[in-house]
Amino acid sequence: MLFGCVLQKANAQQRVRVSGTVYDISARRPLEAVGVMSTSGRVVFTDSMGRYSIVVPMTDSLWFSLIGKTTYKYPVDTISNLESFNVMIHVRSTELPEVKVRNSYYKYDSAQNRRDYAKIFNYRKPGLRITGNPNYDPGGLSSGFDLDEIINMFRFKRNRSLLSLQNRLLAEEQEKYVNHRYSKQFVRKITKLESPELDTFMTRYRPEYQFVQLLNDLELGYYIEQSFQKYKIARAAKGNLRKKEE
Repeated sequence: MLFGCVLQKANAQQRVRVSGTVYDISARRPLEAVGVMSTSGRVVFTDSMGRYSIVVPMTDSLWFSLIGKTTYKYPVDTISNLESFNVMIHVRSTELPEVKVRNSYYKYDSAQNRRDYAKIFNYRKPGLRITGNPNYDPGGLSSGFDLDEIINMFRFKRNRSLLSLQNRLLAEEQEKYVNHRYSKQFVRKITKLESPELDTFMTRYRPEYQFVQLLNDLELGYYIEQSFQKYKIARAAKGNLRKKEE
């Protein structure tokens, strides 16, 4: 009995690598940014060719999710070919949002903003620097330090104002970037929520700029989908609590 228990525990802890490709409903077009999840909590995403590779315990099950479409759970110990476990999700790749960071209008607006405030965006804290003037002749008395930089080092109020304005412009640019990617139209399409509940959800689960930068549109859609599942659970729990109080 003891040997059997040890063997059973060893089998439960055994990990295997499952690899394959995820396709759309046509079984010909690979899907990028599909979430591959396991019951033990491991998550990976398919690459631009629809390929994935995940290491999980033999006792796990896998399922695949992409913007509201989820497959059945597949027990790992029933998968016959671990090196080529290909699946199909019932979506058409042509109906998915285009994978892009931002559209041409956003690029134009951002570039124009950078040009308009070039002096502020390019501002750097003054310090000891070698002059870039080729006609400057220190006469052997100095190392060619930039005198303007030295003077600016002691213009404390000016430096604070320029740095504060630079930070504000950067923060505004990042805010606009998140608004562009995490738009009401995009979130409504995934959650089917309408205002004012849509506004509540978007405020509660608004992602940070650094996080949004790392995701393409499909991955951002997956984040919204997962956040919406959490939102529904919290909403149901709140509703049950209100009923009990009544």
